[in-house]
Amino acid sequence: MEAVIIISAILVIAGISILAWWIGTGNNFHRKQVKINEALSGIEVALTNRFDKLTKLMDVARGFAAHEKETLSMVISMRKGMNIGELSKASAQCDQLMARINAVAEAYPELRSAEMFSDLQRGIREAEAHLQAARRLYNSNVTLFNTAILVFPSSIVANSKNLQKFDFFEAEEAKKQDVKISF
Repeated sequence: MEAVIIISAILVIAGISILAWWIGTGNNFHRKQVKINEALSGIEVALTNRFDKLTKLMDVARGFAAHEKETLSMVISMRKGMNIGELSKASAQCDQLMARINAVAEAYPELRSAEMFSDLQRGIREAEAHLQAARRLYNSNVTLFNTAILVFPSSIVANSKNLQKFDFFEAEEAKKQDVKISF
């Protein structure tokens, strides 16, 4: 009689342990799926951020490059074929023009094209680094999930729940090419 009670207690404890493990493993899969979805959202946020940032930075850089090109072209055309009197007059006009440019540059020193191009490059590096980090996090979470699906004994729970492996993030062929930036 005592042996039956001991065997029954062992079976109950084993059953409860297996049930607890089953529930815990199932919940672990759910947590991993949430992390994968969160990481995928992080990639989407990083892509949106990169697009917004690069679009704005490119517009600003193009605008300032065009402004400086126009100013330089005007100065060069003013100097062509001039005699000394015309050069003096042009020099005075250039001085007035430079005073206006300097006033703008002093009021907005960050708006010089060299700095804008530098900012553009820095923005590109930051956006790409953030995107790479988001992709690595996603792939790391996918690795953990896919491994848990394949490894015994958690594979038993995964198969019973019909869990499927997630695909790793891989760049499309077109996106593997270098981006061409033109002004």
